[in-house]
Amino acid sequence: METQDDQPRIYFEETGEGIPVVLGHSFLCDGAMWREQVRSLGDRYRMINVDFRGHGRSAPALEPFTLYDAVDDVVRVLDELDIERATWCGLSIGGMVAMRAALTVPDRVERLIIMDSDAGSERGIKALRYRLMATGVRVFGVGPFLNEICRLMFGETTRRHDSSLVEEWRNRFARVHIPSILTGLDALVNRDSILSRLPEITVPALVIVGKEDASLPVPISRRIHEALPNSEFVEIDDAGHLSALEQPDRVNAAVARFLGRAAA
Repeated sequence: METQDDQPRIYFEETGEGIPVVLGHSFLCDGAMWREQVRSLGDRYRMINVDFRGHGRSAPALEPFTLYDAVDDVVRVLDELDIERATWCGLSIGGMVAMRAALTVPDRVERLIIMDSDAGSERGIKALRYRLMATGVRVFGVGPFLNEICRLMFGETTRRHDSSLVEEWRNRFARVHIPSILTGLDALVNRDSILSRLPEITVPALVIVGKEDASLPVPISRRIHEALPNSEFVEIDDAGHLSALEQPDRVNAAVARFLGRAAA
């Protein structure tokens, strides 16, 4: 399904019934990264799987936007479905969007599931590296950077033992719409820090991180957990940045426990 208004077209899929759960994917990915979560949890919960603008089957992102615009996009999806409040589940940039939703539209957020994400801004060497990579992508395309992207996205265990998964997503990364991804990268690199505001978020939260996450290492997720007043913290063995893809059974078990307590 797609949003039906004069704003950028947002594609989403709806599966199941019960507590509504919004799924927000990682940068460079799309809703396909949640396939195992939808398969495992879709018989118990109402899963709303959103492609952010510029990703997947949503409209290209050719104009500058912010993570707060992405919050508005998801709210439009909820309005389309007549959903007042939902659990917002996001990985990486999806988690950044979910935390900002809890601050700016708290009446639409029932609880949070934050995976492999960051509440700080992008600074220093990392921000410079991303900007240099963006310049290279503009000139040469994404191909020369695929090895580095896969190293940042997948943990060492996955790269060693699940080459088919890595190759599948390497091919997906190779087909991204470059102008949209460059615009999205600007939104990611220029994001504000919300670390000091996390104590304002009092809804129940689950913070998950892959132990082998090279993109946003464990301490970054731990500081989110420590700043949120009502959160749980789970580390996933043998997983990198895309923990929901790399170790879906372990991630699904943690999510099911968290949502099960909410349903009870």
